Amino acid sequence: MSGTRISFVEGQDGQPEALARIVTHVRRALAATDSDVLRGAKRPLFTGIGASFAALAVPVEVLRAAGVATQRVLSSEIADCASGFDADVLIGVSQSGRSSETIAAFEAMNQVARVAVLNVVPSPLAELSALVVDLGNEPDSYASTSGFTGTVIALDLIAGAIAGRTVDPWTDIAELATAARDAALAAVSPLSERAAACVAADYVASGASRASAEEGALLLREVARIPAAASATRNYLHGEMESAGQTLHVVFGDGREVELARTLSGAGHLTLLVTSDAAASSSADLGVVRLPTVPASVRVVLETVVTQVLAGALADVREVPIEAFVFANDDTKQGGVNPADFAIVGGAPQTVA
Repeated sequence: MSGTRISFVEGQDGQPEALARIVTHVRRALAATDSDVLRGAKRPLFTGIGASFAALAVPVEVLRAAGVATQRVLSSEIADCASGFDADVLIGVSQSGRSSETIAAFEAMNQVARVAVLNVVPSPLAELSALVVDLGNEPDSYASTSGFTGTVIALDLIAGAIAGRTVDPWTDIAELATAARDAALAAVSPLSERAAACVAADYVASGASRASAEEGALLLREVARIPAAASATRNYLHGEMESAGQTLHVVFGDGREVELARTLSGAGHLTLLVTSDAAASSSADLGVVRLPTVPASVRVVLETVVTQVLAGALADVREVPIEAFVFANDDTKQGGVNPADFAIVGGAPQTVA
């Protein structure tokens, strides 16, 4: 089964309301008695591939802050050597539930409780799981919009259940997402022509915001077809930033990231800083998107809204058709490529090579 496909722009437009629906849907799912498998977890292991793996930076950060030992691992690594991992619950993410690597990881690690975080149900991954937490079959764009941000919400709520959190931070997410998109549009518009001419982009962040950086780099590759990479802040400082030149730099954070953004822009490199630092200000080479001070998981959703605006704007300038993906690898989804995955509601199916 495939989820309903909408365009990238439609996904952005409807995202605030979709996120509010997802919060309600997942809260109800986790209130069920069968979610006790999460509340008893001592050594949770998170797995996924692609954008799903990026999202896993969020629950890992939430749980480590709560004193729970955990990590995220690429699904392919578990499938290759499941005996090398010590966990009492495996939590896998696949929006379609058909990611071949994540299914293989669940099959290889069948001695522990398995929890699937999905958008589409029913699905092959759900059939292997003791607990399924789904987003409610929300319509999503192929270069994911609310599918990704909704997954971040679900993962935060799952981490909260494991950690014993009693109150979650998602009540005002629709309003916050709308405001973030407005702020991003205002900041991105003046620099989009110059950014679209860059030969590559670096996304830099720390903590939970590594999810934003990794998803942002993936979106820029998928949507605007600009080579992009994501780096952890402290690693970026240790030599990676030396390749700056004709490169767009997107930096998320309030600490060392603010100084990094000023260093890059001060040297004439185009930089977009996404921060809640009230003292940060724009300049000729520095654009600033100011976000409110919110919990780290909420911030990731807002940062991702910003990266969606940026990717869409650069695709427009470069005249790249957002939904026209170049490659369709038939071994990444169980059952191969489904033509419906490339179909847009109300329009013709997308052509893929």
